[in-house]
Amino acid sequence: MKVLCFGSANLDHVYKVDHFTVPGETQGCLEYDIKCGGKGVNQAIAMAFAGNDTYFAGIIGSDGDLLKDALVDKGVHIDYMKISNKPTGHAIIEVDQSGQNHILLYGGTNKEIDFEYIDEVLSHFSKGDIVVLQNEINNVPYIIERCYEKEMKSFFNAAPYDIAVKNYPIEKVTWLVVNETEGAALSNEEDYEKIIQTLKQKYPHTHILFTMGKEGSRVLTDKEDIKVEALKVNAVDSIPNYEEVFE
Repeated sequence: MKVLCFGSANLDHVYKVDHFTVPGETQGCLEYDIKCGGKGVNQAIAMAFAGNDTYFAGIIGSDGDLLKDALVDKGVHIDYMKISNKPTGHAIIEVDQSGQNHILLYGGTNKEIDFEYIDEVLSHFSKGDIVVLQNEINNVPYIIERCYEKEMKSFFNAAPYDIAVKNYPIEKVTWLVVNETEGAALSNEEDYEKIIQTLKQKYPHTHILFTMGKEGSRVLTDKEDIKVEALKVNAVDSIPNYEEVFE
């Protein structure tokens, strides 16, 4: 069994600040760093750490060597990564003293995923293989449809959420992963229990992983409804290092 993380690759420009910059203010930063980011890259590294035979598919620019090197260093196969002459996707991130963040995201090469590239990548995978997706790249619905046809198991993290997600073929996804905000938007409900029940009614053949931050998570399948408590930690930076929920 192979795991394909088909997703985004970002260069994260991280600025540690005393407080979030307000309109009209110029503020010097306390620290600056460039980190590897993008939910696709994070998920791929997490899956490799968990011992899976993991492949990353996505597009970076000629400025994305840091991302390529990080994936290889962590044991992720990059055979199907594509290089573009356009800038790699990147994020401008402010992190305050409490570890909270403000993020400005530029899609860049993450928005160049076309049908031809998708078909080429998926030709190397087959029934029973796993695909992990999120919403930072384009043509996600097409990937879902093609993976369903190939009888691959799919995990879709509906983040970052936008209104188009409501029209995605989520009924063809094996696992839907949402937090409270995304779940509320998809279900048109605000109450926690109503969100979960509405999603299960709307997508009866899709398992649901509902994440609730410090409250833990809820796992719903055809046979189980399990509450998983969160580990208590002192937050240094709430930017996710790796999307380890998929392990």
